[in-house]
Amino acid sequence: MVSILLLLQSHGQMSARELAEKLEVSERTIYRDMDALSGTGIPVVAERGKNGGWSLLEDYQTDLTGFKESEIRALFVPPSTHLLDDLGLTRISREARTKLIASLPSTYRENAKDVWNRIHIDTSAWRKKREKTDSFEEIKEAIWNEHKLSITYQGADGKTGDRIVEPLGLVAKGDLWYLIAAKENGDIRNYRASRIQRAELMRETFQRPADFDLAEYWTSSTQSFIQHLPSYEVKVEVTRSALPRLTFTGRFARVLETGDAHNREWVPVTLSFDSEEEAKGYLLGFADQVKIVEPQPLRRKILQMAEATVASYKPN
Repeated sequence: MVSILLLLQSHGQMSARELAEKLEVSERTIYRDMDALSGTGIPVVAERGKNGGWSLLEDYQTDLTGFKESEIRALFVPPSTHLLDDLGLTRISREARTKLIASLPSTYRENAKDVWNRIHIDTSAWRKKREKTDSFEEIKEAIWNEHKLSITYQGADGKTGDRIVEPLGLVAKGDLWYLIAAKENGDIRNYRASRIQRAELMRETFQRPADFDLAEYWTSSTQSFIQHLPSYEVKVEVTRSALPRLTFTGRFARVLETGDAHNREWVPVTLSFDSEEEAKGYLLGFADQVKIVEPQPLRRKILQMAEATVASYKPN
């Protein structure tokens, strides 16, 4: 009966036959349900004749869904299209949203549709080439059906190795996919999907940990990763014109502290990098707009790099 109400709210008028086909029941059941709805005070109206059918009294709406307008907006914010493409769910997602819209009271329906025209989510990078994951279909099937996977994985150091894992889920970080899987000893690890060179679906299944929460695990894992990142701190002075560009160079640098920029030609800034090598490439790119204060060894190395660059352009 709840389904009947939602259908009538979305379609306006439907015949007993149409309702019976939609709900996979007999027309006799529909007539019985209509009597029951009418008995509860809900104004269902029957119009006889060739083009007749059942409808709700004009302007009658019931908030059966329980949705607030803000909740509907949150529900209909579009997901990332290219991530849905990876999962093979683009068309299915679109169809599901269309069906959900049809179930909403008409007063909310247009607002739900309007979300698609006001917000668009694109998680892809501007120029970065998307990483290809050849074994993505095998990975997805193993996750849904809880089958073990035999994989060949290339680590960050370039070394490859074979292992058997129990896949627990996929996480999209930006436009990169990570496989979250348990090792044979029970330890849970993250595997960058594009580094999985081979994935073979095994017949053997596994029992998913009852208390495993993918979102909670990922949050904890990323926090731990950030805390253990290497850090190389550099104190510099930056021209006021270059100051806004510090975080828009395409290279990774964390601005830890910025001094007072008022009435100063050079502004003191403390930066943090993952390594000295990253710091050298980043700072040399600013030429004479950044001066290294400390560490002193980095000043000497930057000077050597700059002299070598000048020498390479001198005519023989």
